[in-house]
Amino acid sequence: MSLRQTLSDDVKTAMRAKDRDRLGTLRLIQAAIKQVEVDERRELDDGDILAILDKMLKQRRDSISQYEDAGRSELADKERAEMVVIQDYLPAALSDEELDALVKEAISETGADGMKDMGNMIGVLRPKVLGRVEMSALSARVKAALV
Repeated sequence: MSLRQTLSDDVKTAMRAKDRDRLGTLRLIQAAIKQVEVDERRELDDGDILAILDKMLKQRRDSISQYEDAGRSELADKERAEMVVIQDYLPAALSDEELDALVKEAISETGADGMKDMGNMIGVLRPKVLGRVEMSALSARVKAALV
């Protein structure tokens, strides 16, 4: 079953269960997907949807830090609840060992030998880790491996 169909089914389930918070987040996800489809005039596949979900998670993380800095814990809690729902649709996170193995594989694949090759490595790794690791953590691992 595609990610789009899973989201649609979960919206119906949340409506039946009268779970307003989950339903609101699922509708936000669907709206973001529809917006990209309209803008780009094409139907998105699961990989594109994962990229949207990853972007939504990053936005939530940024919002949480800003709300906490401003002393707005109730809004930060709402963002955390949305993050939990969004994470339900992303693949399982990579362990440190798996991430290190992927970085080593990318080094051998690209022939990287210094920081000048970091962009190439990120380009190779991004599709493999999308939605499974925070990009800042990936960047830190790549830097550590290339130094």
